[in-house]
Amino acid sequence: MNEVVGSHDLLLVTLDTLRYDVAAALVEAGRTPDLAAVLPGGRWERRHAPGSFTYASHAAMFAGFLPTPAGPGPHPRPFAAAFPGSETTAPGTWVFDAADLPTGLAAAGYHTVCVGGVGFFNGLTPLGSALPGLFAESHWEPGFGVADPASLEHQITRVAEVMARLPADRRLFLFLNVSALHQPNWYHLDGAIREHGDSIESHAAALEYVDRHIGRLLGLMRRPCLVIICSDHGTAYGEDGHTGHRIGHEAVWTVPYGEFVLS
Repeated sequence: MNEVVGSHDLLLVTLDTLRYDVAAALVEAGRTPDLAAVLPGGRWERRHAPGSFTYASHAAMFAGFLPTPAGPGPHPRPFAAAFPGSETTAPGTWVFDAADLPTGLAAAGYHTVCVGGVGFFNGLTPLGSALPGLFAESHWEPGFGVADPASLEHQITRVAEVMARLPADRRLFLFLNVSALHQPNWYHLDGAIREHGDSIESHAAALEYVDRHIGRLLGLMRRPCLVIICSDHGTAYGEDGHTGHRIGHEAVWTVPYGEFVLS
């Protein structure tokens, strides 16, 4: 990562609330072809989330604690805040002397941009401003949020505007929180109505919606660009009586992860 930082743009996409089992099943069934085309080996990596809900997980990721490989560790991290005694900071880890990754990358000359999705990125309250406030530039509007069936399309349009005015000689760290998977997602399932509520089937349909538009996002990125696409946590749809997240359940803690370079 020490060779990547400074020479590559960086794109971090969190598919908010996406479950690993759904993501893996869809890519295996050929239902997410655009994601399969860029994921290493055409498959998601199975990892464990650093938190069980959006705020906790993103606070950890912005400190350098990305989802952890599911097998026994320790697992060296690509990014890490300077911290004495860290057992996952390795020679290849890019270490930043700041409390969070956006600030560390800004000090390394990156322009940092947040395009928010769910409420923790809406800037409407002190809590909703905390994570976006780590970035030099942040964007949110209602059309980016969970209630809009075309949220990702609106977000990518804003990314296009950001890219159009980015100086050619300025490296970019772009963070995009995709809200489409988060409840409510019933409207992504053909024939569904509000009274049906969300289901694992509508969750899957929301991922298919993301797949239809992810190519446009990647096409906007300058080359070379390191891309990390992952979930921040999963969510339960009745498993063991549980619904939602912020709970200690396999459906919540197990997430998909992908990392690759656009060149």
